[in-house]
Amino acid sequence: MNITVVGTGYVGLVTGACFSDWGHNVLCVDNDENKVKMLKQLQMPIYEDGLEELVKRNVAAGRLHFTSSIAEGVKFAEVIFIAVGTPPGYRGAANLSYVEQVGREVAEHMTDYKLLVEKSTVPVNTHEQLKRTVSKYLRADIPFDVASNPEFLKEGSAIEDAYNPDRIVIGVESVRAEKLLQEIYKPIVEKTKCSLLVMNPASAELTKHASNSFLAMKISFINAVARVCELADADVEQVAQGMGLDSRIGPKFLRAGVGYGGSCFPKDVDAFIQIADHLGYNFELLKEVQRVNKTQREHVMQKIQRELWVIQDKVVAILGLAFKPGTDDVRESPSLYFVPQLSEARAKLRLWDPVAEERFREQFPSEKYFSDPIEAATGADLLLILTDWPEVKSLDLDKLKSVMNCPVIIDGRNVFDPKLVRAKGFTYHSVGRE
Repeated sequence: MNITVVGTGYVGLVTGACFSDWGHNVLCVDNDENKVKMLKQLQMPIYEDGLEELVKRNVAAGRLHFTSSIAEGVKFAEVIFIAVGTPPGYRGAANLSYVEQVGREVAEHMTDYKLLVEKSTVPVNTHEQLKRTVSKYLRADIPFDVASNPEFLKEGSAIEDAYNPDRIVIGVESVRAEKLLQEIYKPIVEKTKCSLLVMNPASAELTKHASNSFLAMKISFINAVARVCELADADVEQVAQGMGLDSRIGPKFLRAGVGYGGSCFPKDVDAFIQIADHLGYNFELLKEVQRVNKTQREHVMQKIQRELWVIQDKVVAILGLAFKPGTDDVRESPSLYFVPQLSEARAKLRLWDPVAEERFREQFPSEKYFSDPIEAATGADLLLILTDWPEVKSLDLDKLKSVMNCPVIIDGRNVFDPKLVRAKGFTYHSVGRE
């Protein structure tokens, strides 16, 4: 099947590449001509494990193409996926201007039936507004459908998730739209036997926000438990293990740390609160999830303050700038809290991240960056771990201690075994552990 994907960010590019790898012919559209030029030259605008290989393979096979022309994209395919950004807008509500723009431009170029599919994370009943926009800008009485197909891909493992989905959710209002989406997902459904859930568009839209908000709640919950553990001389990892073995709870997203970040959880929790407010429900539970996440970073900052006493002129090495391993995404990353806080306190920062340095440098060009974690830690009075990259987990602790001015680690991701690290002579503080 011919498929157009509008938007080549973390969702759109991965989606388009995976569709093509399943045998479909895919045209990815982006209004950023520089990004399209990069992609045509097989240069990736984002980092995602395995993405470059996937794109190159399917471009070579003639199934994956790129353009900056929305008119070309509309002509190319019967099904058009909308995978543009929905960043936070006024008071946390999703900014839907990009979605609206795509709907308008698709309508202006339509000459026959099209199925527009919301892949972007959008508030409930966005499909109604999108239908209204398309109807307003159509140049003739042309049939069309709007459907919802939320993505559940985790940055850093998005391709693996696409090939091993827990479920596929489609929200449709016509048999024709349902059949088209079932045909698109047929290869992966037959291979994995995953559930393909068919529901109305409003339910599909809500499923995405409810899922992300629930996962954010699990993270904030275990971080709140970690605070109690510290006060009670308990170990949050042991508590989490005891909880996670309960099949009703499960072990995922029960890792204490510096809190959630990234492009999804913060904005989706914000948006869900706004959606509920608009509908007349005060979602106080999610507001507390937000508060716990914010104060968790402040809690770790207090550990730094207590350990250093006077932060001014102290050398602080930070390992990890991306919000999680496996991606170069720094949106809402914990590093965006700690770097300004420590800079304002006049600490001397030494920063390291294996893939996110370039994106982080765009916001903090004057900081010092290093290509090796040991080099970054050289001369440091304190080492702060914010991303649990494999390179951090495999650090030579003896070598690390030898290059630091003071062997002090604040581990915001609970990377190391406290007994092992302290046996090496480090002063070690983690989250929710003795």
